[in-house]
Amino acid sequence: MRNLIFIFLFTVTSSFSQTKDYNVKKGYVANGYDVVAYFENKITEGNKEFIAKFEGVKYKFSSQKNLNTFNENPSKYAPQYGGYCAYAIAIKSDKVSINPKAFEIRDGKLYLFYNAWGTNTLKLWQKEKPEALIKKADKNWEIIKFLK
Repeated sequence: MRNLIFIFLFTVTSSFSQTKDYNVKKGYVANGYDVVAYFENKITEGNKEFIAKFEGVKYKFSSQKNLNTFNENPSKYAPQYGGYCAYAIAIKSDKVSINPKAFEIRDGKLYLFYNAWGTNTLKLWQKEKPEALIKKADKNWEIIKFLK
């Protein structure tokens, strides 16, 4: 009986701990900005009328069209690294909040960045060879993506 309880608790704990961490400041990924609009090079706040859920987190969209586009292929539009600052993931292996107005689409993927207090990590990212930073960030994210 004791072993059965241990196995049950281990299974339940393991399944909860395997949920990828997302930056959901203000309750939504990308601080509630429309992730589909980024792919049109637009910075647009989402509307509470147009909400989708993907991997257990909420996204807001500026239109029904963008909501439908997202729902057709949500993994295409979900930001890299759970929506945390891509530069901080690469350089410090640290989950740092973002400024939703600092973004880059590179190779069909959305990267978000911190930009406050005189530090614009998007500019640093672009100056310091993004391809190499992406490789570092990908490795770091594999290690920290489940840590809260």
